[in-house]
Amino acid sequence: MWSRRLAWLLRGQRGSTGRLWPWLRREPGTVLAVPARCHPTAPESPWCAWQLHRDHLELRYGSTVMRLDFVWLRDHCRSASCYNAKTNQRSLDTASVDLAIRPQAVRVEDTTLFLTWPDGHVTRYGLEWLVKNSYEGQKQQVMHPRILWNAEIYRQAQVPSVDCRRFLETDEGLKEFLQNFLLYGIAFVENVAPTKEDTEILAERISIIRETIYGRMWYFTSDFSRGDTAYTKLALDRHTDTTYFQEPCGIQVFHCLKHEGTGGRTLLVDGFHAAEQVLRRAPEHFELLTRVPLKHEYVENVGGCHNHMIGVGPVLNVYPWNNELYLIRYNNYDRAVINTVPHDVVRRWYHAHRALTAELRRPDNELWVKLKPGKALFVDNWRVLHGREAFTGYRQLCGCYLTRDDVLNTARLLGLQA
Repeated sequence: MWSRRLAWLLRGQRGSTGRLWPWLRREPGTVLAVPARCHPTAPESPWCAWQLHRDHLELRYGSTVMRLDFVWLRDHCRSASCYNAKTNQRSLDTASVDLAIRPQAVRVEDTTLFLTWPDGHVTRYGLEWLVKNSYEGQKQQVMHPRILWNAEIYRQAQVPSVDCRRFLETDEGLKEFLQNFLLYGIAFVENVAPTKEDTEILAERISIIRETIYGRMWYFTSDFSRGDTAYTKLALDRHTDTTYFQEPCGIQVFHCLKHEGTGGRTLLVDGFHAAEQVLRRAPEHFELLTRVPLKHEYVENVGGCHNHMIGVGPVLNVYPWNNELYLIRYNNYDRAVINTVPHDVVRRWYHAHRALTAELRRPDNELWVKLKPGKALFVDNWRVLHGREAFTGYRQLCGCYLTRDDVLNTARLLGLQA
């Protein structure tokens, strides 16, 4: 519709009644502007059309229709006086922008939008930049590209482990590891010396280690030295860690240093794959799990360890502009009393939680891995649930939590989308 009307207007014609198309009729308080076609620098350049409204500019470039508020357009100016390109920081004081501001003149030349403001200041934007950074453009983009998997999908992908030396000494090895981790939420490094010190060196290659109530680097045995079921030989159902933190730890590192006994396989489940199935089959359940905040709690009084942690948030966390899932907070062990949900919602929440749990417990979603000395596992704790089967004998693991921001920072510096 846009293209047809635009082509007609550019030919300077009118309809049979001699009036402009209804799309261009003046609205109260609207400054009318005939759409202008971009003069393409290449034959395949997208069409561009624009129209001024009372408080925003409506701009079409290619297939994207953007509605850009005038204050937003002034605030994001990238001129030298408004933005420091050396530090990539805004210089303009946003609070100084008149909230009733409107441009005195608007024009498009080639693939650049120019706006002249009442004080004579000129702002220019590349149209591709606007598509990428506008709300409408962001709705069409994925923040974190991923491959959702069940056990069979992951096995068929034959995702390779990365050799420890290559991981530590080359950017290529590090990039391969991080690409696997970003896509699947898990990644392995092989041929690691089975010591806590070497595991620490491995972790620090991609991130600052996050020190928590469990310390910086921890040993993990069945001595019940902490008030947590994990410090036993019992089986653990699938869960994410530190749901009782206001911001759950982003990445978890496991390295089995020794196991003299049987059992103890590690269970891995792609929580985002399970949530996607809930969204597809029962979107009302998915939506409820993104809205209802819950408390998770960790109470510990063992030996010299005294802690009472409370974290609050929904089971599923999504970016509101594109509904992309970025965090799952699922731990039935640590979920506190449900006292944040009114009675007319709580039963529906239980139905939704049951639907997600059923997906998480589907046997074909379960990837079982036997950890062994020399093979370190990195787990995205915001996405992949882990558990274990019961075991016998002496089993010792070491590991740590990593700061998510630093892992993603490392990935971006290597040219990956993260």
